[in-house]
Amino acid sequence: MSRLVVMLLAIAISPASAQEVIGPQPPMTAEATAALEAFIDREIEQKGIPALSIALVDGEEIVWARGFGLADPEQGTPATAETIYRVGSVSKLFTDLAAMQCVEAGSLELDAPITEVLPELTPENPFETPITLRHLMSHRAGLVREPPIGHYFDPDEPSLAETVASLNQTRLPIAPGSKTKYSNAGLGVVGLAVERIAGEPFVDLIRSDLLQPMGMLSSDFERTPAIESQLAQAIMWGYDGRRFEAPGFALGYAPAGSLYASMPDLGRFLITLFQDGKTKTGAILEAKTLASMFEPQFDEKGRFGLGFAVSEWKGHRRIGHGGAVYGFATELAALPEKKLGVAVSASLDVADVGTIADFALETLIALKDGEPLPRFPRSAPLPDGLARQLRGRYQDEDQPGRVIELLDQGNRLLMMPARSGYLHELRSVADAEGATLVIDGPILAHGETITRDGDTLTLGDTTFRKLPDNEPPAPAPEDWMGLIGEYGWDHNILYILEREGKLYALIEWFFLYPLEPIEGDTYAFPSTGLYHDETLRFERDPNGKAQRAILGESVVFERRPIDGEDGSTFRVDPIRAVADLLPEARAASPPKEEGPFRKTDLVDLTTLDPTILLDIRYATDNNFLGTPFYSSARAFLQRPAAEALVRVHQALEPLGYGLLIHDAYRPWYVTKMFYDATPEQSRGFVANPASGSKHNRGCAVDLTLYDRSTGKPIGMVGGYDEFSERGGAHYLGGTARQRWHRLLLRRVMEDQGFAVISNEWWHFDYKDWRSYPIGNQTFEEIEAGAS
Repeated sequence: MSRLVVMLLAIAISPASAQEVIGPQPPMTAEATAALEAFIDREIEQKGIPALSIALVDGEEIVWARGFGLADPEQGTPATAETIYRVGSVSKLFTDLAAMQCVEAGSLELDAPITEVLPELTPENPFETPITLRHLMSHRAGLVREPPIGHYFDPDEPSLAETVASLNQTRLPIAPGSKTKYSNAGLGVVGLAVERIAGEPFVDLIRSDLLQPMGMLSSDFERTPAIESQLAQAIMWGYDGRRFEAPGFALGYAPAGSLYASMPDLGRFLITLFQDGKTKTGAILEAKTLASMFEPQFDEKGRFGLGFAVSEWKGHRRIGHGGAVYGFATELAALPEKKLGVAVSASLDVADVGTIADFALETLIALKDGEPLPRFPRSAPLPDGLARQLRGRYQDEDQPGRVIELLDQGNRLLMMPARSGYLHELRSVADAEGATLVIDGPILAHGETITRDGDTLTLGDTTFRKLPDNEPPAPAPEDWMGLIGEYGWDHNILYILEREGKLYALIEWFFLYPLEPIEGDTYAFPSTGLYHDETLRFERDPNGKAQRAILGESVVFERRPIDGEDGSTFRVDPIRAVADLLPEARAASPPKEEGPFRKTDLVDLTTLDPTILLDIRYATDNNFLGTPFYSSARAFLQRPAAEALVRVHQALEPLGYGLLIHDAYRPWYVTKMFYDATPEQSRGFVANPASGSKHNRGCAVDLTLYDRSTGKPIGMVGGYDEFSERGGAHYLGGTARQRWHRLLLRRVMEDQGFAVISNEWWHFDYKDWRSYPIGNQTFEEIEAGAS
């Protein structure tokens, strides 16, 4: 297609200016629209989705499109129908369409070796079957999921040619055609083949031959200024509660996942499919060619046609694709026979927009068939205290080797799977008063229900019984300790941890997989999931500590250096000399507060029970700033908190543990010194003196467990005062034994009215902290006042 024709087409089909809402138009009714909007509003509020946009299609019309939430939360910019999202693997459909255009033109053959077009592509193929275009488009090529460079984790933005060339460093794990193995790398190969045939850059070809003819003028495979101006701000998150801005680097395999699109544009794509490939300026493909793309390949029950995911859904044939890429999640779904479709995207990583798409399609079907509207599900927060009551390990009554674990994060409850998969959030079924739970979180919304009866949970036909929690798990094998840790990049961390006596990988933030040993330090991923038929190999230093993990022999995750991981005290470099801060802090005054407050009654913990041990780091230079702040190693708390802590210590005695105190009451001036000396990026771990801290009120304590038989501290996942994610109370890494001890400490502290803070497993606040004023007395002044 000539550039002149492209320009004329752009003028002819240029859409009206961006609209906040499109429709509703028949068959959508006011009642149906209001119900769907209410459902989506609840979903984005409950799941913390910043922005979401949706478009519904009936035949040749977009009958409703709207945005929800904020496209830019910092600026307060609302999401609209025309907000743009990265749509991840939905991109693959456009690459596959471009390939089929080449097939129609006779420049590509579906069943010829792809090396006829790309002779330089020479991954090791120990099988007799060569890789074909059909294999690649239907995820049957047998290639690794990710190429050595330009992979999902790689922020260096190599070219498509460089990315595909790196596949020559790999070996096919399975034979082409043998079974489905989803491969982003494979679609990169398809894109390069199309580019090679066309003789022009892939992004230009897709723009001129597909996007513009279909009227998708807000969409592109490049992040242009126009795209940037409408792009939603995407958010990453983790199971431990962290959230951060998603990275925006370009993927090396752009054809597999780099499309930016608005939902009305994806609606125009659906309209083209429903019109058998016809557009206002001609057909993108012949009808029979397009129809062939919807047919399962190699197996009539296969998951993929030529690019399109295919399935039976509620008695209808369903085609489409999902997409998830750094802070975005998309679902594109169509019912070809009914000519109904939906496109929905959210600016939260792996958010379950598929559930919203399902209910939107059910709504359209009901309206078209004259049936009652679907009843939208809803769940409720757990009753107070239920998450704490239910937490623990539950064993399958029929298969003792299958154990699920419920993890509480305040009033949130996460379910860790028996083996592979996601962690799912559990909520109450609305109006069920907590007797019935439902899987309903950001990853899977309104899923399976769970009934509970005493200490048992029933999921479908499987009953799990709660296990006793009074014995720590066995220590992890010593050989594994050199492997357990973090690998990779800040934007995408690979965690290696131990649970239930097995080594696990938590990869791409959410996918938890047990690793099976093969030989030496090489492990296999399970037979299902993202990386089936691939391995993870570790390379150790002379001391036995792994320095890198290598996925599929080629994707290298370097070990992440974590200060304090070796047991040393975590340190930050003060931005000001601590000695210079002392006179300023002593001369300053704490913030004024409105009372009334209880009378301060700080008592020395060791006078109440001398078997409580002290390791007061701030009385030494063994602390995060490397300078003593206290004149003596003392630990004071307000009397009710101190007496409660003694009860904790006594409750631990039958289990063989005691309390080791790192810090308790802290004068306000010390808090000010901490804050003024700490670099900006680390101040999330220190209190702001403008509001004071619970330590200043004598109602917070930093502590750990010690072994009463040896007097030595118990090993935890992270060290005291470690300014890293390992310090979090809900961090999933480490060993089962370390996490059990962390939970034991939390459990006994909560029993006596203390609450842990989420980013420091060692820091507990007493329930009555609001009743006491900020204190600024030194230890000596406290003792003098007492005498």
